Amino acid sequence: MRNVLLLLLVSAAYIASAVPAAEEKKDGYSRYIQIPDGEGVMHTVDLEAEPDMELLNEITRDPADNLYLLYTRRNQIISQTLVINDAASVTRSNFNANVPTVVIAHGWLSNQHTSTNAIIRNAYLRKSDVNVIVCDWRRLASSDYVTAVRGVPAVGRGLGQFLAFINRTTGQAFNQMHIIGFSLGAHLVGNAGRELGGRAARVTALDPAGPLWNLNSNRVNRNDGIYVEAIHTDGGSDTGALGIGSNVADADFYPNGGVTQPGCSTHLCNHIRAVDFFAATVTYNHLIGRRCTLQSQIAADTCRGTELHMGNDNLRKTGTGMYRVNTGTTYPF
Repeated sequence: MRNVLLLLLVSAAYIASAVPAAEEKKDGYSRYIQIPDGEGVMHTVDLEAEPDMELLNEITRDPADNLYLLYTRRNQIISQTLVINDAASVTRSNFNANVPTVVIAHGWLSNQHTSTNAIIRNAYLRKSDVNVIVCDWRRLASSDYVTAVRGVPAVGRGLGQFLAFINRTTGQAFNQMHIIGFSLGAHLVGNAGRELGGRAARVTALDPAGPLWNLNSNRVNRNDGIYVEAIHTDGGSDTGALGIGSNVADADFYPNGGVTQPGCSTHLCNHIRAVDFFAATVTYNHLIGRRCTLQSQIAADTCRGTELHMGNDNLRKTGTGMYRVNTGTTYPF
């Protein structure tokens, strides 16, 4: 009998070892996930990969070593390069300290040519006379995802240092600056605003990246600007979601519930829709949210609180809370 029991115990142990254990989640995500680049191509990412410490050390030593590309109504297509600590690069350019400055930061595996930059740039320049500066941070953004996440705070500080240089060189006040970032770029602009002591007029986070950020103290937060806004379009509990599905800002907007968007069938489409929504509001200022008191109200579309416009280009905008916004399927939504 004793031999039979021993055989059963050994067999059970063997069977248990042969069955794969449930995959451990990291920050709510599976270890291996799919994340798109700036052209929409999906890449398999290992969230437990070792970061490139050599690159991170370089970034830390010189965090502002990015491309800063100026567009104005006088040069809407061909950019002018602004160089930190080179005052002549600014004074010789079309930069106008008397009009607002809008800064755009792209996401992972992207650069100055990524379409999200042009969508926001064109919306602003068609609407009003502003300085639009695209921050091309490809040196870090082109690295693996884990390395990029680790380096975002430093590059964000570098962007903040660049804007402080613009302030010293031109006299433009920080409350004339609006810093906008998409996905990983959303956390980058949060850190840029933090470097400025929260003095930028607005910080806008367009579907801030979720993987490795849910519990990350370096993520965008409400103290990063005078007014901080987030637009969540691909959140939720699905581990394939690309964005954070929880509040991070003064005002957090959840279009159509913040999980899936009309006309979209992929996480990528949902994710990028935050850029499209924002650009449309710069032009039309027509998407209005209702304040919610509970997350469950957002999903159920039962928010009945005060109204607040989502997005737009108002530098003096204020508001707090979380909001449900309902949109259409196609531009201008």
